[in-house]
Amino acid sequence: MSPVHQNTGASTQLETPSGQQDGPRLLPRTLGVSVDRGEGDKQAPTLVKTEELLVERSSESGRALERDVDAKLSREEKLAEPPSRSPDRIGRELGRRRTDISTKQTAETSHHKATLSTSTNALFPPLRTWPEPSTRSSLLYLGYRVSSLILSLAFLAVIVLGALFTSIPAMFARVVNRILQRDVEVKRPFHAEEISRREKRRELEEAWEQRKAQQGISDDQEKFAEDEFTPTEGGLDPIVCDIGYYARRVGLDVEEYDVETEDGFIIALWHVYNPRDVRDSARKDAESTSKDGESQRRIPQPKDRKPKFPVLLIHGLLQSAGAYCVNDDDSLAFYLCKAGYDVWLGNNRCGFAPKHKSLSHTDPRLWCWNIRQMGVMDLHALTTKVLDETGFEKLGLVCHSQGTTQTFVALAKEQRPELGEKITVFCALAPAAYAGQLIGKMYFKFMRIISPAMFRIMFGIHAFIPFMMTMHRIMHPRIYGWLGYKVFSFLFNWTDDRWERDLRDRMFQFAPVYVSAETMSWWLGRNGFAQHKCILSTKDIVRAEEKVDFEMDGFEQGNKEITALRSEPESATLKKAVEACRRKPRGATAWYNDQVPPFALWVAGNDDLVDGKKLLARFERGREPFVRVVHCKVIPEYEHLDVIWAMDAVDQVFSEVKEVLWKTCNVRDKCRVPKGCENIEEWTWSPRSGDEDGSQSSSSSSGHD
Repeated sequence: MSPVHQNTGASTQLETPSGQQDGPRLLPRTLGVSVDRGEGDKQAPTLVKTEELLVERSSESGRALERDVDAKLSREEKLAEPPSRSPDRIGRELGRRRTDISTKQTAETSHHKATLSTSTNALFPPLRTWPEPSTRSSLLYLGYRVSSLILSLAFLAVIVLGALFTSIPAMFARVVNRILQRDVEVKRPFHAEEISRREKRRELEEAWEQRKAQQGISDDQEKFAEDEFTPTEGGLDPIVCDIGYYARRVGLDVEEYDVETEDGFIIALWHVYNPRDVRDSARKDAESTSKDGESQRRIPQPKDRKPKFPVLLIHGLLQSAGAYCVNDDDSLAFYLCKAGYDVWLGNNRCGFAPKHKSLSHTDPRLWCWNIRQMGVMDLHALTTKVLDETGFEKLGLVCHSQGTTQTFVALAKEQRPELGEKITVFCALAPAAYAGQLIGKMYFKFMRIISPAMFRIMFGIHAFIPFMMTMHRIMHPRIYGWLGYKVFSFLFNWTDDRWERDLRDRMFQFAPVYVSAETMSWWLGRNGFAQHKCILSTKDIVRAEEKVDFEMDGFEQGNKEITALRSEPESATLKKAVEACRRKPRGATAWYNDQVPPFALWVAGNDDLVDGKKLLARFERGREPFVRVVHCKVIPEYEHLDVIWAMDAVDQVFSEVKEVLWKTCNVRDKCRVPKGCENIEEWTWSPRSGDEDGSQSSSSSSGHD
């Protein structure tokens, strides 16, 4: 495991001298940009014209810190000093105490060094900050933990019971069909393929056990064979939460890196690789020496072959990156790795085990974050780490569900748009930018009705229903997998019709993970995504844009959505937003600037959780003039998770992702050509002209309805 990666790309904060505003000053990355004075400063932002001004402000901050330290030392000097101590000893102790005080002040503010500017978007108001735990505050935090333990468990019990009760009719029908000897499984879309894979898997398990008995191969012993991908694990699947195990079953392996974010979180980054690449490389390159002299493992590239282009995968809500590794060879991570890409799997903060360089899991400051921090900080840290390890300037980014949300947010022009300059293409699977009709369900409405204060009482200020992770640890994996599917299917209207049912229990071993109550409040609460039904625009702006777009594009008779929109009563704020949209060009409310990378989108047409078609319509209507769409596809029969778990996802999604990653690669002449991409031409952007689409690829099995 490599040492923790220190990121240095964040804006440095200068502490304000005494007598000035309390808000932090953000040191600009370049000269000539505005300085954010924080919420308390009502003056207009000033422009930093010269480097001397930056130096002067930095010096003032340093002198202020020295004055604080000297004041504390002066107060301590009033204490009685033993007269027997020598001047040298006194000087050494004063120096040590000065260092201790300075270090303590630095440690107290270390968690806030990467504080983001608070005035960016109406959907991301400043998060509530919590003081350092003390006797009084600890009692308050304990009260939140007790109340949330009781109320959140009651909420979870209602959801679980609801899932079980709604499953009774299907279970009863299955029993009746078995008694009558009816095979209802034949109605599943891939019934014949499921039977074929089941038989093949059984043969492989038997062959593995025979080979172990004959050759004495242990479970963790590596087989050196001539095959390019030789499995080093096999037999009956024990269903474990370990992507390394499933990688070894298909002839690959995984190493883990720790990555530190700018606000101190330690997050896991998994690297999927072919062990044969290591065997074919010089053994002396398998280890390198870090700056502190410690040895760290490296996965070298074969010297006689070009390097593989790096691809980073980001997972969805309440999942880990293991969701990309559960379908054997038809897993997206393993498919891309065997095709010839250098695959990295990024996990968001906390995951299965919360880690922070200075905060404990009981400290509410550890959980003071939402989707914005996950995008602006986690995604940036993961991207930087992958590029540092591989030596490339850019990488391909593939995200699913919430992973697309944090990327859409991070790339926004008021967030961290420079991140787009490190990405060749952003592949969004089931893009989550607009809410689907599922947001109107009773249990989601309940989350919007309760006030933020009540939300904290019910779900706490720490992790969101952490008892789910306790169930994950203590329950049998098959029971947990079955129950996990029932609960998530009940909540999100998913079915396993297009999944390989024999692998379903494995799929839910990598969910849920720890997530902050603040994040779930943003997703489901009164002032976030559920209320506005969009990630970067308020509901009034969304409705105003739709009204103006329909006016400009013409009214389509018989369209229920347009009819409802035209008959919707307009509030004063909505009328104002509509008038503003009419006066401005369509690109005036764009989320992105010219730093945004090309987009490729795969939309699930039968997805009730998010509405990907609205996002496609936003691009097609010119609301995002800087967004270049390389490829877009609507798959009518797909549900939210089918884009990564469906049995035909290799043909419908993965093969196209592989081609898009290669056609947008910026160093094609320096990288190994992925399998099946030998005839894929390099993509070049041509702006739309009239009805022509230039080189923009827009494919759909049903059209963009």
